[in-house]
Parts: sequence; C-alpha cells; structure tokens
Amino acid sequence: MAAQVERQKPNTKHLWKVFWILLGLTALEFLVAFQVDADHYKWTKIWIFVIMTIVKAYYIVGIFMHLKSETKAFIWYMVLPIMFVIWLIIALLIEGDYFGKERLF
Repeated sequence: MAAQVERQKPNTKHLWKVFWILLGLTALEFLVAFQVDADHYKWTKIWIFVIMTIVKAYYIVGIFMHLKSETKAFIWYMVLPIMFVIWLIIALLIEGDYFGKERLF
C-alpha cells in the first residue's frame, strides 16, 4: 500500500494582503484622477501617480514575480539596466526638446 503524502496547505494570506494593498492603491488612483482639479494641481497629480505607480510596481515585481526572494546580486542585475534605460529615455527627451527649440540653419 502506498504511503499517503501530507499536502501542505498553501499560504495565501500574504498574497491576499498584497492584493488588497494593490486594490486600495488603484482605488486611490481613480479617486485622485477624478476628484483633483487638473488645472490647479497638475504637477502634484502627476507626482502622485508616479509615486503610486512605483509602489505598485514594487509589490507586483517583488511578490507576484518572486524577485523579493532572490539574491541581492540578481536583483541588481535586473534593476541596474532598467535604471540605465530610464536615464537614457529621460536624456533623449531632454536633448530632443532642446534640438526642437534651437534652429541650426
């Protein structure tokens, strides 16, 4: 007769906690999008969205994509190239804007 293997109960409590945090942040984003006046608080609204997007990305990548449980070296192998790409995009946007404002001929 085969021995019965005890199955471990999945620990989903932490995943549900992260789900509710992400849901709350998304609801807060909708509240800011529809309630904050875009004419007077344009940059404040933009920075609120940027900060909330970074927080949501941290939870999604760290928990659901399991990057939080990896070694520090692997995390830096993933994060450092992304930081350089973001820097490149910002630099190209700034230089492109400057090139559009200056006439060479």
